[in-house]
Amino acid sequence: MKKLFILILAALPFSGIAQKNCCSMSSTQQFAQLASNEVFNSSHLAPEPFTYTEEKGEMITYPCTDGKEAHAYLIKSSKPSVKWLFIFHEWWGLNDYIKREADRYAAEFPDVNVLALDLYEQKVAETPAVAQELMSAMKDERARSIINGAIQKAGTNSKIATIGWCMGGGWSLQASMLAGKHAAGCVMYYGMPEKDLSKLKNLQADVLGIFATKDQWINEEVVNQFKSDMEKAGKKITVKNYNADHAFANPSNPKFDKTASEDARKLVVSFLKIHLK
Repeated sequence: MKKLFILILAALPFSGIAQKNCCSMSSTQQFAQLASNEVFNSSHLAPEPFTYTEEKGEMITYPCTDGKEAHAYLIKSSKPSVKWLFIFHEWWGLNDYIKREADRYAAEFPDVNVLALDLYEQKVAETPAVAQELMSAMKDERARSIINGAIQKAGTNSKIATIGWCMGGGWSLQASMLAGKHAAGCVMYYGMPEKDLSKLKNLQADVLGIFATKDQWINEEVVNQFKSDMEKAGKKITVKNYNADHAFANPSNPKFDKTASEDARKLVVSFLKIHLK
């Protein structure tokens, strides 16, 4: 565990401050701290321009547990269903790429309600600098309220699977933990794992982790520690590593790896079909 904290702290420019507060920060807060690291930012190249004009869903608002409203992109199931797939965006925000991805999953699972949550409150980044500001400004407590509001919207009999990429990969895991008995399965692409064993013990969903061997941040040591922690917590995790860069599955990324992305997607679809029967 100490090695994992040292690894994360080494990536932060203000390590003295980080060392003082690391033990009180959640995994998602620790990942957000990377927004202050210029190497991390420079490794996220600006997304390729893209405008999605074939939206199958609609933007909605729903009440959150903190009394405020949240926004999300919803594609309703073809018939009334208690099955849900929550989608979590990268540090770019709920952009057209994520909406298209939500539509693709809705087409793959017509009996599932697909909800792409907006953790950035209607803000989208087109440059690393703006993404840095948005991820740094996002409040952990507010994000959890947005997720809890979505869980309430899904209903008392809901069956919820989650998926996310990069920043959203970490939030996919957090959402599955928040969903409790409603959690059906969790997919996380190169997202920050949870390191608190007591929290992992409360997880009631299997996890599929998709990771990249060239990732400087969610690297081999981090992934192996996560696998070990999940085993200690008595939870099931399947890990697939690809010889690719961080964010290799994002088609807007100039380092997009089509072969790895397509193979990973097959694994994800198979996993979700099993867990959203």
